[in-house]
Amino acid sequence: MSKNRENRVQFLELIAAKIRRNVLDICMQRGGYAGQGVALAEIAACLYFDELRPDENQWFYDRFVMSNGHDAIMSYGALAVHGSYSIEELRTYNADGTKIDQSPIEGQLGFEITAGSLGQGPSQAAGIAYGERLKASDKRIYCLFSDGEIQEGNVWEAAMFAGHQKLSNLVYIIDNNNLGATGSTQEILGVEPVPEKFEAFGFAARRINGNSVEEVLEAFEEAKQTSNKPYAMVCDTRLFEGISCLQSALPTAHYVAVDDADWQAGLDEINQRISDLTAQACN
Repeated sequence: MSKNRENRVQFLELIAAKIRRNVLDICMQRGGYAGQGVALAEIAACLYFDELRPDENQWFYDRFVMSNGHDAIMSYGALAVHGSYSIEELRTYNADGTKIDQSPIEGQLGFEITAGSLGQGPSQAAGIAYGERLKASDKRIYCLFSDGEIQEGNVWEAAMFAGHQKLSNLVYIIDNNNLGATGSTQEILGVEPVPEKFEAFGFAARRINGNSVEEVLEAFEEAKQTSNKPYAMVCDTRLFEGISCLQSALPTAHYVAVDDADWQAGLDEINQRISDLTAQACN
C-alpha cells in the first residue's frame, strides 16, 4: 500500500471511530438504532469524507438517498463530524418535539427522501439517477438500503429499471447484516445470494466486508470505473462491529435501550480507539 493510500485509510478509520462515538452519544439519551449506526461507520466515513464530491458551498455535489430510515443514525453521526449538526442538536434524537427524527423526512438537512416506508429508496434513487442523466449531469447517486428491504418487490422493480437503463451513475449500497425487525432475514425470508441476484438484473455487483475501509474504497473505485451498468455493493456487516464490549454484551436486536453503564463502557472503548488512531496519525 502506498503511503498516500495508507494515510487515507488511517484518516477514514479515525473518522469511523468518531462516528461510532457520536452514535453512542446520541442513542444513550433514550435508546435507538445504535447497533446499525456503529456497524455502518466505515461505510459512512468513506461515503461522506471521501466519495461524495463537495459543491461550491462545501455541501455535497453527488446525491445520497437513505432508504431505511432507521439507519439515519449513521448519517447523523457522520454529519456531526462534518459539522453540519451539533452533537447538542442530535442529542434530541427521538425526543418529543424534536426535528431529529429516527426516520427523517424529505428536506431535513442531509436527507433526500422521506424514509421509513421500506423498499422505496432504490426506486427513488433510480429515478433521480435517470433524471440526472437526462440533464447531462455527471452527478453520481448513492442509495443505502438493508437486506431486509430486498424482501420488498419494489426493490426488484427498481433494479429491473436501473439495469435496463444502464444507469452507471447509480450505486446501491446494501447493508447485509442478516437482521430484520423481527429476526434473522435468513430465517424469515432468505435473500441470498444477493450479488448474483443484482447481476441477473443487469448490475455489476461485489460482496465486501462493510467494516473494512480498504474494501469499501475499492468497491467505490470499481463502481466509478464501471460503464453501462449500475453497481451494487453488498456490504456484510455485524451489529456493533468496532465496539467489542457492546457486541459481546448486548443481544442481537434491531433497536436497543440499555443501562448507562453499558453505554459508558462502549464510549470508553471507542474513546481509547480514537486516542490510539490519533497517536498513529501523529507518528
